[in-house]
Amino acid sequence: MAFKYTNKKGTDYYLHTQQVTLRGSGKQQTIYFFAREVRNGSLDAVPAGYTVVENDRTGLPILKKA
Repeated sequence: MAFKYTNKKGTDYYLHTQQVTLRGSGKQQTIYFFAREVRNGSLDAVPAGYTVVENDRTGLPILKKA
């Protein structure tokens, strides 16, 4: 079951992760993002050392380091 966050407006968002290659250096980096539907790469829980906060203006959830 994917980690679900419901914002103040009542919209559900699901946490995902993806490995990307940085253009300048070619290094691999893990990114975390929220989407409205469950896709490949969904996570069951928030990674250790991170917390979920909500943008006051837009209501979008953001993953921040604790």
